[in-house]
Amino acid sequence: MDGEKFSVEAGKPILCKAAVARKPGEPLVIEEIIVAPPSHHEVRVRIICTTLCHSDVTFWKMKVYIFSLSISESLSACITASTLTVRFFLSVIACNSLKDYPAVFPRILGHEAIGVVESVGEDVDEVVEGDVVIPVFLPDCGDCADCKSKKSNLCSKFPFKPSPWITGDKTSRFTDVKGEVLYHFLNVSSFTEYTVLNTANIVKIDPSIPPSKACLLSCGVSTGVGAAWKTANVEAGSTVAIFGLGSIGLAVAEGARICGATKIIGVDVNQEKYELGGVYCNDLCLMLYFHFQTGKNFGITDFVNVGECGDKPVSQVINEMTGDGADFCFECVGLASLMEQAYACCRKGWGKTIILGVEKPGSQVTFPCSDVLVGGKTLIGALFGGLKAKSDIPILLKRYMDKELELDKFVTHEVSFEDINKAFDLLLEGKSIRCVIWMDK
Repeated sequence: MDGEKFSVEAGKPILCKAAVARKPGEPLVIEEIIVAPPSHHEVRVRIICTTLCHSDVTFWKMKVYIFSLSISESLSACITASTLTVRFFLSVIACNSLKDYPAVFPRILGHEAIGVVESVGEDVDEVVEGDVVIPVFLPDCGDCADCKSKKSNLCSKFPFKPSPWITGDKTSRFTDVKGEVLYHFLNVSSFTEYTVLNTANIVKIDPSIPPSKACLLSCGVSTGVGAAWKTANVEAGSTVAIFGLGSIGLAVAEGARICGATKIIGVDVNQEKYELGGVYCNDLCLMLYFHFQTGKNFGITDFVNVGECGDKPVSQVINEMTGDGADFCFECVGLASLMEQAYACCRKGWGKTIILGVEKPGSQVTFPCSDVLVGGKTLIGALFGGLKAKSDIPILLKRYMDKELELDKFVTHEVSFEDINKAFDLLLEGKSIRCVIWMDK
């Protein structure tokens, strides 16, 4: 894939097609929109292909419930959505107007993609027109204390929140042909032929990498693989337990496999269609249940069916399987009870429990004080798997090109942009892990 050069439309608005989410849960509408030129520290990118993530579906269905707080506090949005599929985006966000809420429409969704820089704004020096880039939802400005430190991937200059605006500016770069504002999504908005991003939200990559594989590292696969590689630092010969075998859980398994774990235990719910093979999806919770053979393709060596544990808590089953507990436990669902179970079967002395799933706002986890004091365990959360986008994504892409990281198996379907709603159907029906949506095919 070679880079391209643009110049005709640079500095001018562009008329292009986008898939707009007009109302919660309704099919996206392919329509013409106007994309403004990039401003200070921004780039306008032509999207080559994008993918659909569970978080897109969750925000697509999301509705907002507003609660009254004390006079000294601003209103906050409490979101009711599937906690089984929202990994890390839900939070209670203080705001002063309805437009600041995560569930706002009309909106251009999408946050996993790859594209070519069409034009650049003022003071942009890290990319030029024609560079191939991956957009990322988590900013990496490179200037703040957090971005300069190896200890954190949480940018303090642009703290992450699911804002409807472009990063660093409470305005939108999108309008429809009638002049109505269209809102951004997770700092990216990739369900459009052109989008505008802050340079903190892009990573320049090698243009020779297949776009349908590179785009996977915008979010989901990077989160799972990164959690095993960077946050947990899974060691060769270790035992890993993964709670939830959705796309993130499978990506954790892939990361653990690469790191050399010898026992990778998948923990999930066993439905009837799980036994019959293929893939099953409960539309209520949007949770994927994979046949064990599918899990084995990602390195899973053992499976625990939560529904068949009887009176035993799943942590006890895993402790019995491993003897002393798993060296590394990953909670990829977003349930407080599973977080507690993961911690309970994490090995004393050196075990690590990594939280990737997100519970509904206000939920709490409870641990015995003696377990915390005497157990010597570590509990840590990992937004974006702990990766620093600009430095770590190129490393993952190199490992893919070196045939260490297997990205191809995550792509189960490919559709044209006009068929983007089919991608939603496939995910809701549990028939895909990642569906690549091509803009020009």
